[in-house]
Amino acid sequence: MLAPTLDYKLTHVLSLPFQFLNSTRLDGVVNDAINTARADWDAYETSWDFTTLPLLSPDHRSGTLEATYAHLRAHWADMTSEMKRLEEENNRIFIDAYGLSDELTPEVPIEEITLTCNPAYSIKGDMSDATREARLRERTVKEFISYAIGCMFGRYSLDVPGLVLANQGDTLQDYLARIPEPTFMPDADNIIPVLGDYGFEDDAYVRFRTFVSQTFGADQLDENLAFIREALGRDVRDYLTKKFFDDHSDRFSKRPIYWMVSSPKGAFQALIYMHRYGPDTLNSVLTRYVRPLRDRLEEAVRTAEAEQILSGTSAALRNKAQKEIDRLNKQITELTDWERDHLYPMALQRRPIDLDDGVKRNYPLFNGVMKPVKGLSDA
Repeated sequence: MLAPTLDYKLTHVLSLPFQFLNSTRLDGVVNDAINTARADWDAYETSWDFTTLPLLSPDHRSGTLEATYAHLRAHWADMTSEMKRLEEENNRIFIDAYGLSDELTPEVPIEEITLTCNPAYSIKGDMSDATREARLRERTVKEFISYAIGCMFGRYSLDVPGLVLANQGDTLQDYLARIPEPTFMPDADNIIPVLGDYGFEDDAYVRFRTFVSQTFGADQLDENLAFIREALGRDVRDYLTKKFFDDHSDRFSKRPIYWMVSSPKGAFQALIYMHRYGPDTLNSVLTRYVRPLRDRLEEAVRTAEAEQILSGTSAALRNKAQKEIDRLNKQITELTDWERDHLYPMALQRRPIDLDDGVKRNYPLFNGVMKPVKGLSDA
């Protein structure tokens, strides 16, 4: 008589009653695995039970951001190793109970340990271990920046875990009623400019520098910014102006909760928090930021023109000044046309939103004013 096939054996043993298993041993393994997986899942903003960023947890904090990341990375490695042990122990229990030691092995490849903090699983692609580690560090730094933006809006706080401002129409006053003396003050008007030049005192990059100083010390600011720049592979301001919103939109599956008010080519950009949006938000964008920015650009044009006509100015410097004048005038024209055709008319409408309608229905209401998001702006 031929020996039964492995498929037959598996079908047979899985139909046997569970009293063959060591339930106490199995329960312990399963509970530990569930707790590890839950801790991993809840470490990211997309979890409903997210409370704080692991980089800011006292359990991992060290003197600098780089040292803290190294400590956290070691913790993640331990979590992955522990989950691997648990999964293999779980396999071993079933193999022993049903006499499959000649047919199966308990080992689980590291790539199949389904934790986000395990780069062998969560960072796909054919690449070296060093490249995968660099991608993990980059992703972690981007999460730090995202959390900082959340604190700027009051969605999160350095003083309490979990969400703070997360209801429609929440204001800074609501935040201060809960946290009267915050370690890091949220933005007052729910408008954070994201500009490369001619910025404002509440510009995203300026506020981010303050956040880094507050969380990891002013004395280590330059060192920490250098670590962030190295991890990103670009300047932090450049990342904020050119890439942050796209990453945020991807993180929330094309349903961003921070919206980017943007002129067509990005001469003006500002983030607003959907939950704090009000009917006067766009009017504030126009009067407090767009028009003052255009005034600054026009002043810069006059300064460049004056430099161009100074006696003794070389031809090379005159050409450089002319290029700057042309660049600035293009931005002024962009802002003027955008205000006339889109921003001003929409600001007059004082258009409301209903959070219950979700991002998918609300974001398209502001086509022409918000930065396009594929699948939303063309909805």
